[in-house]
Amino acid sequence: MPTTTAPDLLPGTRADGGPEDDADSPYAESRYTESPHGGLPPGGSPRRPGPRPVGQGRSRYRPRRRTRLVLAALSVVLAVPLVTAARQSRDFPFDDRLTVHTTAAPGPAAQEPVLRTSGPRVEARDPGSGTLRWVHERTGSRPLALAAGPGHAFALWSDGLVTDTERAAGSAVRWHRALPGLADWLAAGPGRAAGVLQPLAPGSRMLAVVTPHRIVAFRAEDGDLRWVLPAARGCAFDPGRYVRTAGILLVAQPCPGHTDWTAELMAVDDLGRIVPGRTPLRNDLRDDPRRDLRDVPRNGPPGGVSKGFSDHRPGDRPEKAVARPR
Repeated sequence: MPTTTAPDLLPGTRADGGPEDDADSPYAESRYTESPHGGLPPGGSPRRPGPRPVGQGRSRYRPRRRTRLVLAALSVVLAVPLVTAARQSRDFPFDDRLTVHTTAAPGPAAQEPVLRTSGPRVEARDPGSGTLRWVHERTGSRPLALAAGPGHAFALWSDGLVTDTERAAGSAVRWHRALPGLADWLAAGPGRAAGVLQPLAPGSRMLAVVTPHRIVAFRAEDGDLRWVLPAARGCAFDPGRYVRTAGILLVAQPCPGHTDWTAELMAVDDLGRIVPGRTPLRNDLRDDPRRDLRDVPRNGPPGGVSKGFSDHRPGDRPEKAVARPR
């Protein structure tokens, strides 16, 4: 009786080395299913089908592969505008719109434009002719107060943001700074923006922002935070009540129960709070050639004194700090 030997193949492989047919393949089912031999070829031994005709077999799965390739290509194409939009949003994080209308005529720094608010925008106009030089707008906000210094145009906006724009040509917005709770306080009543912006130091090299809870000073050059002076416990600064004299800013600080009006005044300058024997901290830039570190003291500043600037006081410290609450 003739016998047959099963081919020495691993499960799931074909004799020609390829993978076994898929269950859905037309060749997965034996071609001898309807034969009188019970699905086996004559002789009783199972036999793999022969080579597949050209154009048959797995060809019906190729459209699926094409579909996947098309979807992948579409995802790449659709991602390009999304990446571009994300980059544009990073370039304009504060919704600034700075429009230059005319360039400044050659002349001294005294010919810098005059600033004014006009509805939702800041306008800079030529001091002689009144010609509009540049306009600064911010989406969803409007300017409430302005302050000017040589080369600087400071603005306080209704959303509590403080900006510094290059004043002469309106070429750029140098920096943006936000203070906690300022927007809510400004919105709680009309006219509260008066006195909030206070330029300090010769040439307005420092800008103080006066709020009920604290006075904060920024360096005009780069917006660096230089010192913070919190209001006394139970008291609050009143930005609208201030006096300037000899480079000193006196701000009212009403306190319940005080009968001496002098106790309700706070004196500050570009170095911070004015107190006897203070050791102020310098406000100049790190690469400023005017710095002199030969006589920097080892001891730190006393309580309640923060950062400061000096060109002629060798004992000033070059670091910066934040005042401790009193």
